[in-house]
Order: sequence, then C-alpha cells, then structure tokens
Amino acid sequence: MRTALISALGVMLMLSACAKPPSQTRNACAIFEQRNGLFNNWRRAAIAAEREYGVPVPILMATIYTESSFRHNAKPPRKKIFGFIPGKRQSTAYGYSQALDGTWERYQRETGRWGARRTDFADAIRFIGWYHRESATKVNIPLNDPYKLYLAYHSGHTGYLRGAYNKRPEALRGAKRFTDITYTYAKQLQQCPG
Repeated sequence: MRTALISALGVMLMLSACAKPPSQTRNACAIFEQRNGLFNNWRRAAIAAEREYGVPVPILMATIYTESSFRHNAKPPRKKIFGFIPGKRQSTAYGYSQALDGTWERYQRETGRWGARRTDFADAIRFIGWYHRESATKVNIPLNDPYKLYLAYHSGHTGYLRGAYNKRPEALRGAKRFTDITYTYAKQLQQCPG
C-alpha cells in the first residue's frame, strides 16, 4: 500500500513538473535538457516533427516560444466589460501552439490524429510542422523563411495572402521576435551536447 502511494505521488510530481514551462525559454539546449524524460522527450518530438514535415526544429520551437511561451494551457486574455468584468476571450486559441478550435479540428481530420491534444507538446509541435508545411504548399512560403511563416501562422493563409498583417502591428512585431528567436535557437542547437 505504501509503495503504491509513493509511486502515485511520484507520478503526480512528474506530471506537475511537465506542466510548468521550462525555466530558460530563450535557450533551446536548456529547454531540451529540462524536458528529457522517458515519456516526455521534447527533443525527440521536435526532431520527429521536423522529419515528418520538413520544418526545421528552430522554427518549430520558435513558434511555441512566440505563441505560448511554452505554457501548455495558454489562452488569449479575456476582454474586459466596464474595464474590470472578465468577458469573452478574443479567440479560441489554446495550448502550446495557440491553435484555433477550427484549425485544430481540421488538422485532426486531415491527419487522422483524433486523440491529439493542444496541451501535449508532441501533438502541438507536430501540428505546427503540419501548419507550416501547409503554408509552404498553399502560400508558397519557403520552410526556411521564419518571418513569412510566422505572418502566415498569425494571420492564417487567407489573411496572409490579403496582407492582413500590414494593419496589425502586433503581427509584425511578433514576426520580428519570431525570426530573432529562430536564429538564436539555430545557433544554440548547433552546440547542444548529445
């Protein structure tokens, strides 16, 4: 009985540690080192997504950094009614990838990954690879162009083609931040141990 209780507590501690964002989100090597568990290996998940969709790991990781700061349950802020009453959220974006409900459902339908969850890192990074691959296919953005990939991710493919991001300064700032962290991660990943 005591062994079962200790095991259950160990599992709970392990799961709660995974829910907390990595402590050094601007260092790709540190992120992968912190999430190097037997059942929860972020490096392995990122490499698998890169192999499946052809999107470089630094771009995949930069997407999560920019969208959710590696928070598994990230949501957009609520609009305030009368300045203080929490109202509706600005969108249905959720999880590591900040995927919208409809886009996530389309991903599940098109890939057959019905059990995929936006709060699971491996599922979210695979979704991001799929979405960026869609941007390359549908909108003709090279998979090594982080600035344009982010604009398409933020504005959607139709919004990107219309140039909707030009009227949204937060999208342009996000694309710059995204590009900078992509190159930072790329340099770091060349020097990561093992």
